[in-house]
Amino acid sequence: MKNMQPTKVPMREAEPKVRAKNFGEVALGYTEEEAILEARRCLNCKNRPCIEGCPVSVRIPEFIERITEGDFAAAYRIIRATNALPAVCGRVCPQERQCESRCVRGIKGEAVAIGRLERFVADWAREKGIEPDAPVVCEGEKKRVAVVGSGPSGLSCAGELAARGYAVTVFEAFHTSGGVLVYGIPEFRLPKSIVAAEIESLARAGVEFRTNAVIGRLFTVDDLLDSGFSAVFIGSGAGLPRFMSIPGEDLCGVYSANEYLTRINLMGAYKSDAKTPIRRGKRIAVVGGGNVAMDAARCALRMGAEEVSVIYRRSMDEMPARREEIHHAIEEGVVFRTLCNPTAILGDDGYNVRAIRCIEMELGEPDASGRRAPIEKAGSEFELDVDLVIIAVGTSPNPLIKSTTPGLESDRRGCIVTREDGVTTTKEGVWAGGDAVTGAATVILAMGAGRRAAEKIDESIRGLH
Repeated sequence: MKNMQPTKVPMREAEPKVRAKNFGEVALGYTEEEAILEARRCLNCKNRPCIEGCPVSVRIPEFIERITEGDFAAAYRIIRATNALPAVCGRVCPQERQCESRCVRGIKGEAVAIGRLERFVADWAREKGIEPDAPVVCEGEKKRVAVVGSGPSGLSCAGELAARGYAVTVFEAFHTSGGVLVYGIPEFRLPKSIVAAEIESLARAGVEFRTNAVIGRLFTVDDLLDSGFSAVFIGSGAGLPRFMSIPGEDLCGVYSANEYLTRINLMGAYKSDAKTPIRRGKRIAVVGGGNVAMDAARCALRMGAEEVSVIYRRSMDEMPARREEIHHAIEEGVVFRTLCNPTAILGDDGYNVRAIRCIEMELGEPDASGRRAPIEKAGSEFELDVDLVIIAVGTSPNPLIKSTTPGLESDRRGCIVTREDGVTTTKEGVWAGGDAVTGAATVILAMGAGRRAAEKIDESIRGLH
């Protein structure tokens, strides 16, 4: 029986005033009954437009149909056929701009909660010990492929290659695998145990993980190719923070969002017994309007700040962060100071942050990206008393790999240049994808690139092009 309710089945969440003081997960997921009820909202459209909106082409109506039947194991295996990290994607993908934006139910009401259903299935399978389908068994010696980086693109590429019967080794620079999933996304949005479980699943499928392995220092890409790897995939992400080039960015108490989040998420600075040093400001300014800015602001509250302000030069309507993340931040008490932009960070006699100077903005004509360009309002500068500033205005790829890999071209932003397929690089035997190619983007787009690269690597090794 179809459920023709125009709205999604609500998902339980931790109470805002409680969760703003701890790092426990905010969204609590569906029960079996809630998942089945929501799955019955799917019309199982003939044209299946939702699949077109998914960068990894999950067979969405098929897995949702299995949920309505109560066959959650089958639903999981359908998802895992194309998505190596369903528990991650179900939590952090911007479904509202991808699969759910194409959902026919969204024309007159809310789209089917595809992301919540994916999360439910992945969590159920993990709790029940359900494994994905076994990888292809190859006759003779397996071809070896190196994957540089264990973030979303690297894990997706590794999972797809392992399923195709390759011997895959993932090289991770940090001491823990997961890339941005562990250093960038907070525990309250994506528990590290979830990421670890997904990685363990890949390891059981035969993927080898080598941590503390900085490619470009320990080995070069050419070293990997010379040592017997048939191909190399570069999924090293975009971990080099950008700043605004305004006075005062070198003061004590100014963090890039990357450093701030890494100290908290990967190095556990939020734990009561943590030895990781971190400043715990009382009045904090976060500059930027993306998901990283929301993560930093919400972490700052949980680290004991009395007031956290997000400073963004456009209006709320233009803010690129997910609506859900903005909603959660507002619920938790984050203050949004839109249509203003920092012009300087001010320090005291001890070289510590004491204030941030901003200027009010107004929106003019659309810029090259189609968004209305912000224009300064003359004479509107003001100061905001703060003792910590977090800059969250974007990142770019680390230059280490490109500077140590002859023949690997990059553009003016430091991103690896690829051919029309988006993953084949200018160097023979090397493919790349994710933020290392596009600059900072979403988890699921990076995963889509990793999966595409695996297909191209497979075709190349088998001599199909």
